[in-house]
Amino acid sequence: MGATFLRKLPIPMDIKSQYPLTNNLMRIKAKRDEGISAVFKGESDKFLLIIGPCSADRRDSVLDYISRLKKISEQVKDKIIIIPRIYTNKPRTTGDGYKGMLHQPLPTEEPDMLKGIVAIREIHMSALRDYGFTCADEMLYPDNYRYLSDVLGYVAVGARSVENQQHRLTASGIEIPVGMKNPTSGDLSIMMNSVVAASHPHTFIYRGWEVKSTGNPLAHSILRGYVDSSGKYASNYHYEDLCKLNELYAEYGISYPGVIVDANHANSGKNPFEQPRIAKDVLFSRSQNPDIKRLVKGIMVESYIEDGAQTLGESVYGKSITDACIGWEKSEKLILELADKL
Repeated sequence: MGATFLRKLPIPMDIKSQYPLTNNLMRIKAKRDEGISAVFKGESDKFLLIIGPCSADRRDSVLDYISRLKKISEQVKDKIIIIPRIYTNKPRTTGDGYKGMLHQPLPTEEPDMLKGIVAIREIHMSALRDYGFTCADEMLYPDNYRYLSDVLGYVAVGARSVENQQHRLTASGIEIPVGMKNPTSGDLSIMMNSVVAASHPHTFIYRGWEVKSTGNPLAHSILRGYVDSSGKYASNYHYEDLCKLNELYAEYGISYPGVIVDANHANSGKNPFEQPRIAKDVLFSRSQNPDIKRLVKGIMVESYIEDGAQTLGESVYGKSITDACIGWEKSEKLILELADKL
């Protein structure tokens, strides 16, 4: 076999016992879970803002960014629930490049998966302990979800994973909201099939166990745009797109219809500075149609301390080393503008 087995990694139970949550942190998470769940169930009119760096590259700058979110969250808490992005796994189109903190706790060092597992648990625990935030992460590797299952507030399944059976089945056993992105082709039926699969109970193999899931009623869709047949970016956040999605939800008979609109990626044409305009466009669409208002639960924004992106060797504090983001000044302005319009 053309692979070297380096070492057996600790199981999630062992990592959790080494880095446990206190009873107080469990209570904070339970309260956050209740508030976020109420939005997806239609029991709360609050709006979700899932915001943060494209990838969590450095502990210090990510937590600095989250400390800023904490301050502004107090100003908008009556209208907006902020869920910081701490994306610790980074899917790569060709497989090359920085794959996230799970692989490399420090981007300039060699991969070390054990250090990575500890690092991602510690950073999520810090966000919860120091700032009261349960955060969002992408489930790139379903088997690794259990390392963070007691600290996360939101899970995203990416455009390249949404067709994968193990992602769908694992999502069916998760007790917090899981968003299924539309695939890069833009085929909404694939995304909707994934939402349905995640909402149903299943029996399957997970981490060497036969498990039975209960189904996840909080599974929902994420619109992130797509690449058309000519290879160009195409958006799917407009009023007509949301109306079409609302009709699809009715056809599929899903209990809690819901969508998060990703303002970046193909929706912005990979131009992060379009995100504020797109976010406000989505809010306008909600204001024009009560069905769309019920359907759209929130927006996802890629944001960091500094505008843009950098190459790995530049070492600019708080600037993305993967996809470009809007910086803090623009982010703060956007959050306050969204609150004014809600």
